[in-house]
Amino acid sequence: MRISREKIVRISHKAMDVLVASDEVEFVEDRDTIRQKIVLILTETLREEEKAEAEVRKRITSQKKEITEGSEEWDVLYRKYYAEELRRMGIAAAPEEQHHQHRRY
Repeated sequence: MRISREKIVRISHKAMDVLVASDEVEFVEDRDTIRQKIVLILTETLREEEKAEAEVRKRITSQKKEITEGSEEWDVLYRKYYAEELRRMGIAAAPEEQHHQHRRY
């Protein structure tokens, strides 16, 4: 997902607001340094996810049969390959994805 730098900065400010409001957080670094680190982490994570998405699309289009984007089969493969890419990169799946992966039908 493409997010503008301005939105990432806005998210970092909101994250800092939450941390500042928490009685359980003690700052040992300058708050702006921490906020800048949040921006860096978000930016790097989004870049990694974009790489994962590109790899997933490449894998789907390399299938022997043509799979139409938006079809149920395409969606299933996309979710499967995307989860595999995130795991390969060391990015954990979202909690709702983990819940569905462990569910038996």
